[in-house]
Amino acid sequence: MSDDLVLCTTDGDGVATVTFNRPDRKNGWSPELEAAYFGTLDRVDRDADVRAVVLTGAGTAFCPGMDASRLNEKAGKGLDLSGRPPQYRPRTLRKPLIAAINGGCAGIGLVQALMCDVRFAARGAKFSTAFARRGLAAEYGLSWVLPRYVGLENALDLLLSARTFDAEEALRLGLVSRVVERDDVLAQAQAYAGDLARNCAPTALAAIRHQVYGDLEVGLDEALRRSLQVMAVTNGSADFVEGMRSFIERRPPHFAPLADDFDAGALTGAPVPGGRLAADDVLG
Repeated sequence: MSDDLVLCTTDGDGVATVTFNRPDRKNGWSPELEAAYFGTLDRVDRDADVRAVVLTGAGTAFCPGMDASRLNEKAGKGLDLSGRPPQYRPRTLRKPLIAAINGGCAGIGLVQALMCDVRFAARGAKFSTAFARRGLAAEYGLSWVLPRYVGLENALDLLLSARTFDAEEALRLGLVSRVVERDDVLAQAQAYAGDLARNCAPTALAAIRHQVYGDLEVGLDEALRRSLQVMAVTNGSADFVEGMRSFIERRPPHFAPLADDFDAGALTGAPVPGGRLAADDVLG
């Protein structure tokens, strides 16, 4: 496995740009790319200098799904996920994850785009769930994720037809929040992430991310209980003092970096969504 399958650079604001780097294969997914990507997420999660992450693809595509040669090789041979972490690994990241979808995004590439918190798409970029047209069911939990973004009927439409749709329709459906010109998509996503990195407290960002994904699983009463538990900590924190002082003094805030041992689950009183089980553990 080569680390060159995934590139990672960090700017002065603390924005790490992570790039799928198989442009010769349109960034087609493979177990090697997966391991390199998830390993990169592990590293940026521990790096105190990183405050937000942008994910994109090299060349003209984001990730059009599993590499076609891999699909052909594995066709009819069953499923082997031994040792592979689940595809929701990005949801356990403690830092904001912004997608800059620069081109084709389908199958497992769409799954990974939906694991990001906010999605910028290049005008004209093509999307598809793809699975049904390859004789496959909705993979990697997409049947759970997709209806939460676009509603039941739209999710069934996209999954059953596996049709291709463009960035403009993705925006109307709620799959992406911004559509920008192709040459600007990465810069705009980086600018958004930079604003978070400069102006938002890393601990608050980690807590909010955990709250939103964790609260998808519970009712209002439990979500409120968790919220009050978080408030009991953050309302007395140094970050709150700095946030108010910077606001009153009309200056940029100077928030401390995220502590290496910060545990959003302990703060919210809820487990990390999905935990950190390996895929073979999930399958039992």
